[in-house]
Amino acid sequence: MSLLGTFWGIGVGPGPAGYIPLAAVEALQQADIIYAPRARTSETSVALQCLTGIAINQDRIREIEFTMDPDRTMLSDHYAQLAETIAVDLRAGRNVAYLTIGDSLTYSTYGYILAALREYLPDLPQRTFPGITSYAAAAAAMGWPLGEGKERTLILPCPEDAAALRHDIESHDIVVLMKIGARLPWVLALLREMGIAEHCAFARRIGLADEMLADDVSDLCATSAMGYLATLLIRKTPRERRHSHQAILPDALRVNANLLQENLS
Repeated sequence: MSLLGTFWGIGVGPGPAGYIPLAAVEALQQADIIYAPRARTSETSVALQCLTGIAINQDRIREIEFTMDPDRTMLSDHYAQLAETIAVDLRAGRNVAYLTIGDSLTYSTYGYILAALREYLPDLPQRTFPGITSYAAAAAAMGWPLGEGKERTLILPCPEDAAALRHDIESHDIVVLMKIGARLPWVLALLREMGIAEHCAFARRIGLADEMLADDVSDLCATSAMGYLATLLIRKTPRERRHSHQAILPDALRVNANLLQENLS
């Protein structure tokens, strides 16, 4: 009986090349097959774009087409078929890497694939490498803290109606909103109605050619901003100032600053 190959789940991106752990790069170089998801509506795999600069034999890459069908039965069948295909490679002793955009286990299709594979191959040698979430990348791109002090942060897919989202915002200090899609127009309208749009930030396709970043969504156009890989960072109140310029100045600089202020007044 042949030994099973190893299965690796690898989070890449989102967007900028280089957002990948060194240990995951080593696994990629050992993989016999690399599965790279591609949206049915896209000509290229964003996951592969995130690997720019890493030397990988293109013959080992298999692009797999995904469609985010709202029909859960269709999706379940899709994941089961993909897991069965991957299981064939693993049973043949091949090492397989599966790419996912962002973190491997945060609202990711990888979690479904892994669960299905474990049913087919209970003794599967497997390792999951964590990746950078879209909201962590968005926060870093705009210098937007996701939580300070004892602020309460909620991470969720966009609700279906404004009342539910309003409740989530009012009961938390910060809300990270994912999977927004066509709901963006009424979401932005709600933020403006609540008078908090200027405290909120928006990011889409971070690090890619058509990147969109906004650290104030008061005037953000929903029509041009809608699309895949979009994240909203919602803050209920203005960020609290937690520092004092006077306190952090060295004594000599503080004296000079005071003298300058006296001369100007």
